[in-house]
Amino acid sequence: MEKFTTLKSVAAPLPLPNIDTDVIIPSREMKGTGKTGLSVGMFANWRYSDPIKRVENPDFILNKAPYRAAKILIGGKNFGCGSSREHAVWAMSEYGFRAVLAPSFGAIFYGNCVRNGILPVVLSEDLITALAEKTAADPAKNQIEIDLPRQTVSVADGTPYVFTIPRADKDMLVEGLDSVDLTLRRGGEIEAFERADHNVRPWAYATPASSN
Repeated sequence: MEKFTTLKSVAAPLPLPNIDTDVIIPSREMKGTGKTGLSVGMFANWRYSDPIKRVENPDFILNKAPYRAAKILIGGKNFGCGSSREHAVWAMSEYGFRAVLAPSFGAIFYGNCVRNGILPVVLSEDLITALAEKTAADPAKNQIEIDLPRQTVSVADGTPYVFTIPRADKDMLVEGLDSVDLTLRRGGEIEAFERADHNVRPWAYATPASSN
């Protein structure tokens, strides 16, 4: 998984509440089980005036310059709610998004983001509104800068806003670890536990007798 430390990018403002995973990636766009080939169907019902023929909707934010190249999305409350489909995060990652800022997230979507290298940042609703307005007014001037080690978000040379994130989630993103890698970091502790447990419960480690 690609590491996430700092990021500076134009941010695409889409601060609508309850954007669910079916909006992010409609079910008809999920034609395989792999992680690739999904970005073209991301936000298909909003991004295209004709989703089947892929005729772009000129009014949709991601079809406007410079938002096409945005690596940060500003979402609304309860972003990523709905079904647990991981395809929504795969589509966003393939498109190029590395971070989503929102007042709150669907719990499963949040976890899927972390496991796929996208940073979900929870900020107050007032701050999300202010950031969305700034980026809409002048996206090039008001690029957003995220520093994950310091847990800050800032615009231009403004005051950095501090956000919180669980330590395990931060470690996974900063070090580019998946959940298995994160567990293996504690291999020594796991082995020590197994040795101690073997002395207490040797029967649990006994090899089953052969039936021959």
